[in-house]
Amino acid sequence: MKQKKEAAGLHNTLVYVRQHWQLYVCFLLPALALTVIFKYIPMGGILIAFQDYNPFKGILGSKWVGFKSFTRFLSSPDFMSYLVNTLKLSVYGLLWGFPVPIILAFLLNRIQSKGIKKKVQLMLYLPNFISVIVLCGIVRIFLSVTGPVNLLLGTQINFMTMPQAWRTIFIASGIWQGAGWGSIIYTAALANASQDLREAAVIDGANIFQQIKVVEWPAIKDVVIIQFILQAGNIMSIGFEKAYALQTDLNLASSEIISTYVYKQGLISGDFSFSTAVGLFNTIINVILLVSVNTIVARMNEGQGL
Repeated sequence: MKQKKEAAGLHNTLVYVRQHWQLYVCFLLPALALTVIFKYIPMGGILIAFQDYNPFKGILGSKWVGFKSFTRFLSSPDFMSYLVNTLKLSVYGLLWGFPVPIILAFLLNRIQSKGIKKKVQLMLYLPNFISVIVLCGIVRIFLSVTGPVNLLLGTQINFMTMPQAWRTIFIASGIWQGAGWGSIIYTAALANASQDLREAAVIDGANIFQQIKVVEWPAIKDVVIIQFILQAGNIMSIGFEKAYALQTDLNLASSEIISTYVYKQGLISGDFSFSTAVGLFNTIINVILLVSVNTIVARMNEGQGL
């Protein structure tokens, strides 16, 4: 009986869409046109990676060189250095940064007073609205030789020139800026947690960790899995602006990553073909990681992935 009702409902919906198709076209056409113009058409630019690109001759007139740019990058003595720096920054950022919004959501969910909760949320969300460049300026000021950190420690260390400290600075500042905003989706998911189950757990003597495990974690588990897959799939896509803004000549051993290398080769040196090849390589690695992580998580989570 239920299946018949669902089939009837689907049939009625299709009939309605068929009768009023002009309305749907009017709504969908602008979005479709924008997607094609700004997302799909620019993909043709990846042909530059296989050419000796000349801006005056254009894509169609430039000489085809195949995988020459890819071979040049993969055989470069600095290739492993850029790849390792990128992977370390991404993996460490994921391992340290991913759990923080979840923990914040659990903590916010323990606050009973709505007024206090809103004020705390406001303070946590504010850093997200700071420009990346402004954030980097604040970091540089705080960690300068005459900055507050050195005054507090009684030292005169320029942390921004230390390759061994740069990665920690990058990751820690990113967590501070994005953790509060990232907790929104988990806080919203926790609203679906059963209050009756929580009250029953409290009556049965469950402590905070047991309440989280039994009541709250199941409510956000699927969201956590999806977010982890998406972030792991973008593990090679580190924000260029922040890495470049925090970069100095003395910390290049840790701060030179693929995205900053692409910028320097493409826009500063004008080697468009090579920089496009490096960027395409980066994208391919991202896609492989996304598919791999999704497959692994699906196997570990009873077939549930993206």
